[in-house]
Amino acid sequence: MTSATPTVPTSSAELEQLSVNTIRGLSMDGVQQANSGHPGLPMGMADIAYVVWARYLKHNPTDPTWPDRDRFVLSAGHGSMLLYSLLHLTGYDLPLEELQNFRQWGSKTPGHPEVGLTPGVETTTGPLGQGIANAVGFALAEAHLAAIFNRPDFPLVDHDTYVFISDGDLMEGISHEAASLAGHLKLHKLMVIYDDNNISLDGPTHLSYSEDVGKRFEAYGWHVQRIDGHDRSAIAAAVDAARANAEQPSIIIARTQIGYGSPNKQGSAKAHGSPLGEEEVRLSKAALGIPTEPLFYVPDEVRSHMGEAIVRGQQRQGEWQTMLEGYRAAHPAMAQQWDAMWSRQMPDWNTAMPTFDYDKQGMATRKASEVTLNAYAAVLPALLGGSADLHTSNNTLIKGSDVLAVGAYANRNIYYGVREHAMAAAMVGMTLHGGVIPYGGTFLVFSDYMRNTIRLAALSHAQVIFVYTHDSIGLGEDGPTHQPIEHLASLRAIPNLAVVRPADATETAYAWRIALERTHGPTALVFTRQNLP
Repeated sequence: MTSATPTVPTSSAELEQLSVNTIRGLSMDGVQQANSGHPGLPMGMADIAYVVWARYLKHNPTDPTWPDRDRFVLSAGHGSMLLYSLLHLTGYDLPLEELQNFRQWGSKTPGHPEVGLTPGVETTTGPLGQGIANAVGFALAEAHLAAIFNRPDFPLVDHDTYVFISDGDLMEGISHEAASLAGHLKLHKLMVIYDDNNISLDGPTHLSYSEDVGKRFEAYGWHVQRIDGHDRSAIAAAVDAARANAEQPSIIIARTQIGYGSPNKQGSAKAHGSPLGEEEVRLSKAALGIPTEPLFYVPDEVRSHMGEAIVRGQQRQGEWQTMLEGYRAAHPAMAQQWDAMWSRQMPDWNTAMPTFDYDKQGMATRKASEVTLNAYAAVLPALLGGSADLHTSNNTLIKGSDVLAVGAYANRNIYYGVREHAMAAAMVGMTLHGGVIPYGGTFLVFSDYMRNTIRLAALSHAQVIFVYTHDSIGLGEDGPTHQPIEHLASLRAIPNLAVVRPADATETAYAWRIALERTHGPTALVFTRQNLP
């Protein structure tokens, strides 16, 4: 029995509204059945999610690895039922049974999104702030590859990165680092949509958070818009304006109601981090005009409408594939490089690996790393990286390449500034994007600044190369604030992180080879400041 009779939509507006409310219904049901989760964000962002996914997102649900797809990042990973509902409705290999098993052992719908587990999930999120920094990496990789490969009539790399964030993402320090870097680099294909609902887990955000987010992002050099997050026309107009801006990354500050549609919990912290309760779910569905039963109800009209993403995606990917074949004919050498970079093709190690003659003075492994890095970079065009304002100390510059900068995105040396945390998370986004192998350097003692990201890189099986120099008290006069003591043991405790600390120059060459061949997890390369025999 149902307490509301399904209404057959008679107009496109009614079909849109039914689609939006279906997303809300699936999200409520998933959280309620699991007796765990966060229903408020999915209910509040359903209008925005519908507009982005049904009108703008370039993707092919039948091929989640298409290189030129748009990337979608749910930085507010606690709202994962929103993403799972969208993936299911648009035709990814995520059947309804997986939504019904939300947060259950062995399901493809964990409490927070995990890349590699759920088709269509681009990056692992949950610890707040990580997703927005990953997204900067996605956008940076897009800009770099576009600058290398695109030619007149052949825009091989031409896609956007969409990010949904919460107030918690913006409170985290990593979001400041990442947003500052994105603004500096003018990553205009990055679009952040902020779920500005004035509610956090502990209550109203005014208890702990009062800055003007718009002015903050204007100071970073972003394009800023403010909209009603439940007005789909306003949402679409804002997305159009953001996509038209070719000079700045964009943030859309969308005022929403958390738990939208819940008669007793909308707009309150009660909708944030726990199920609404069976009775409130029924009342919410009745208020939204959708059936209370069966649970996980998807009207045929909505399934057909949202499933059109498959046809659109296959058509767009087919057109792109035709363009790629034309590119191969017109630019065969670049096409060969494209294949090598996307497949992460390794060189002939017999000729690529540097050799080191005996030197009684010895050599610091950071210096041996510089020699090795440049030897490999000469034959691995996918390799690019930088340092957190320590290039001259970490020895991480690729010789013969200039600084990656606005108008010079094809260059391979990234100046991250003193932003260790954002550097690490951006590298995760870059490697998950594909086509590049990123590395980034800092002092070993500062690995603590990026620890959460290192752990997520390991959980994501992401090929990131962390270069850590000044690995002991041998760094000298900087003193105990810069002398790592517990750091090696701490890093070695992280599952799926390979920690390699070579004893001499020859071992350093092999250490880099290990990192480059290790495609399913991050590697920490640990080097000395002082000479070793």
